[in-house]
Amino acid sequence: MPVTTLDYLLAAPGGVRGRRVFVRADLNVPLKKGAIGDDTRIRASLGTLRRLLAGGARVVLTSHLGRPKGVTPELSLAPVAARLAELLGRAVAFCPATIGADAAAAVGKLGDGEVVVLENLRFDPREEKNDAGFARALADLADDYVNDAFGTAHRAHASTAGIVPFVKRAAAGDLLRDEVKHLQVVREPARPLLCFLGGAKVSDKLAVLEALAPHADVLAIGGAMAYTFLRALGQPTGTSLVEADRALDARRVLAAAEKAGRKLLLPVDHVVAEKLDAASPARVVDTIPEGWMGLDIGPRSAALYAAEAARARTIFWNGPMGVFEMDAFAKGTEAVAKAVAASSAHSVVGGGDSLAAINKLALGDRIGHLSTGGGASLEFVQGLVLPGVAALEGKR
Repeated sequence: MPVTTLDYLLAAPGGVRGRRVFVRADLNVPLKKGAIGDDTRIRASLGTLRRLLAGGARVVLTSHLGRPKGVTPELSLAPVAARLAELLGRAVAFCPATIGADAAAAVGKLGDGEVVVLENLRFDPREEKNDAGFARALADLADDYVNDAFGTAHRAHASTAGIVPFVKRAAAGDLLRDEVKHLQVVREPARPLLCFLGGAKVSDKLAVLEALAPHADVLAIGGAMAYTFLRALGQPTGTSLVEADRALDARRVLAAAEKAGRKLLLPVDHVVAEKLDAASPARVVDTIPEGWMGLDIGPRSAALYAAEAARARTIFWNGPMGVFEMDAFAKGTEAVAKAVAASSAHSVVGGGDSLAAINKLALGDRIGHLSTGGGASLEFVQGLVLPGVAALEGKR
């Protein structure tokens, strides 16, 4: 990766001892009434934090949380700081400010090997505007900068891009470095490359569909967006979720795959019900009848997709094959998860439901890389420039 990494900062003369290191992490965890629902993203940053703290850095840790409209107390990072203290097994200070005198005072109290969490960056609207004044104010709190928030690297915000010119040294944290390394394998794969894409809407993933259709040896589509493709091919879809206005887009993706000599797979059977309800009787059909909706890929489709996984040398998977939240419609997603885990291919899995399936089945140790990136990973595999990464490249 053509950016400075954490290894460089730690190995530089004097290392990071006594230096204020501003760490932009992705601590955007699910939070309800002050309780953290899933601390995966906090755990993902522990490696970088532990290395900095062990090196004697004075860590200034920040993140966004949710989509606040101004100061929103229920989206405070205070519970995150408390959970981080438990995971690190050491005290973690919290400052209810992001910049200014209070933030400077909190940072000034840090000793070597100590950490303070600043308040939610997005409480200040200048963060998302990449405001230069706000970026400089953040930089005033630090000597060095480490970006470990791959999940927001596709956003040109003050804390991901704007801050970099104002600090002495800037580097990629271990999480960001690993994300780029593994996703680069999808861009330059050992072939055959198999990509599983699921989710509700073609419109949400049109760009990545267009990029992967001529790039992947096999593109296997699941989730509700498969029904838009089937409708575009003139197949009956009943009351399934279909974006009728995306038929031309679907045909264009199909044509791109065909022109490049690639294989695009759609479900050949379906798990259907009369309504989206866990209690609604479900059955497997080859053709979706009127009055019924497709809610998962069927067993023949799952077997077809699994066979491709067994042949692949590189696998990228983002998005569920069905309505994974309901057990009756989760079998397709679970079958793909097991197939990816059983494959000898280098595998990269991202997206909330895909990761949830992997975790539910305890398959994480059999996956090459579990990506925390979400939208950032999709943009990266398309070949797009990520502002957070580009800013670090410019700092070399």
